[in-house]
Amino acid sequence: MMSRLISIAMMAPSQPGQPQSPFAMIVPMALMIAIFYFILIRPQQRREKERRAMLEAIKVGDRVLFGGGLLGIVTGIKDKTFTIKIADNVRVEVVRSAVTQVIPKGETPETTESNKG
Repeated sequence: MMSRLISIAMMAPSQPGQPQSPFAMIVPMALMIAIFYFILIRPQQRREKERRAMLEAIKVGDRVLFGGGLLGIVTGIKDKTFTIKIADNVRVEVVRSAVTQVIPKGETPETTESNKG
């Protein structure tokens, strides 16, 4: 009889002031983590993957834009750097990560949020 009363009392809704189940906190936390993943982390990973693909697709003769605003034509490719012609008889070596955009022939650089004045 006593065990039956205890089991019925455990099934009753919790009263104010009583501790809640630990699962009551875990579920909202898991939902928040999932939301952050799909809103922030996943799109950033996709953009980084697209950027890596763009950098690996650069070949000699491509026109590129750098983070500092310089435009140049790729004349040489090494493991971690590019040799760029920025003017007649002027060649510089830059790291791959400095390239922000590959510009197709005959087009002008796109204005992005990061380089708007």
